[in-house]
Amino acid sequence: MALPHLTPEQRAQALEKATAARRARADIKARLKNREITLSEVLNLAEKDESIAKMRVVSLLESMPRVGVTTAAALMEEYGIAQSRRVRGLGHVQAQALIERFG
Repeated sequence: MALPHLTPEQRAQALEKATAARRARADIKARLKNREITLSEVLNLAEKDESIAKMRVVSLLESMPRVGVTTAAALMEEYGIAQSRRVRGLGHVQAQALIERFG
């Protein structure tokens, strides 16, 4: 796959956009861990915010209080969510199951 040829200005813009997306995801995960926001609110934000919608579900679950790598993997398997699934790709039933689980 050939990489696009970007001007220095385009490359700088792309880097700024990627940095902003990483910061937004880190902020959401920190707020979730500190119980400042609920999983339901995060899923609602994902409908409007591209950077949150592209976050992996397993990463989101691992940032929840009292949920680590093992628990997140077990939840993903229990609800039939692929490890590579992004928040945007969650089905309605899967999202509802997670919301009910975490209130």
